[in-house]
Amino acid sequence: MLGLFGSVDSCRRTTLRALVDGWVRSGHAAPMIPSRMRAAVYKGKQNIVVEDYPTPEIGPADVLLKISHCGVCGSDIHFVLEGWSAPNRVHGHEYSGTVVALGDDVTRWTVGDSVVGGPALRCGTCEYCVAGRPNLCNGRAAVGGGDGQGAFAEYVRVPEAELLRLPEGLTLREAALTEPLTVALHGITLAEIQPGDRVLITGGGPIGALSAAALIHRGITDVVVSEPSPARRALCERLGATVIEPETLATPSMPDEIVGRPFQAALECSGHAVAMEQCLGQLARTGRLVLVGAGITPPRFDPNRIILNELVITGSFCYDADGFEAALTLLAAPDFPTDLLIEPDDVGLEGLRDAIGRLAAGEIPAKVVIAPSHGRT
Repeated sequence: MLGLFGSVDSCRRTTLRALVDGWVRSGHAAPMIPSRMRAAVYKGKQNIVVEDYPTPEIGPADVLLKISHCGVCGSDIHFVLEGWSAPNRVHGHEYSGTVVALGDDVTRWTVGDSVVGGPALRCGTCEYCVAGRPNLCNGRAAVGGGDGQGAFAEYVRVPEAELLRLPEGLTLREAALTEPLTVALHGITLAEIQPGDRVLITGGGPIGALSAAALIHRGITDVVVSEPSPARRALCERLGATVIEPETLATPSMPDEIVGRPFQAALECSGHAVAMEQCLGQLARTGRLVLVGAGITPPRFDPNRIILNELVITGSFCYDADGFEAALTLLAAPDFPTDLLIEPDDVGLEGLRDAIGRLAAGEIPAKVVIAPSHGRT
């Protein structure tokens, strides 16, 4: 068995001891964990290579997960196609998996547990953490920063406190929707949507579709999705939204004019500057525009429209404090359309680059999930 772990130096002995202790505590048979694994490594703009990669070492408070599924996020598209990332990184943060090894100090988990990745640890003491907004923690890492390995790989190391247990009836594959659903729920929270409100969503990709599904599940029935892709419009229509093409959104000529059927809230989920500008022109007086999607080109807002109609524009970053728990509860609800929100077929690591390109082109309507073991015997 030692041959599976390479040379047995002091770090490897620590990991092996943690593995054995974990197997004994859990009552599970010892999993076969290789010293190296397959991972999709970002090499540079528009370039991903599947490589032989070291299996992560775990520390005392860490667990090692065997990745079941990892969703492709809009940020992954920016990292790869627009070169936002440093090279030689393994991305992927929308993951679910099975615990296969435990650090010496881990008490919350046992080998064999099915889990989903939760929010990163925050300081808990800064003004934002104390105010119940840990997503804005002063100690958070820069976007795309940190030195951790992501989940577009067969295994990932995670601090035990950053994991959540799956509710009964939710599969690991479905659980890969948890993190993006928390993003959608946070945007909805910031929009302060009330019963009877009319809501516009620009961008019918995965976050826009999840936002529409969550709103409709909550009883908000007048949800309009503006999306150029026919495939994505079709999906949002199946979810119960009214769908339109972006060209139909005409902006009034004067800043104090209001469209005939205005919206009380708009969720901009595409990251495109034109869509952000369109949203502003569709709002009722005192309406709220929540910027959920990230993009490179900044919009040009008419300040007079904002002033004369007392409009509110806010950004939406990450999650509500209880966002992951809320998302898991929603995904496990029997009438939530999880099956529509996730693509029917798994994609292996070798298909990641192609999937990113097709997502960016709007060819794929729902969430793409990468299964590192897909196609492996």
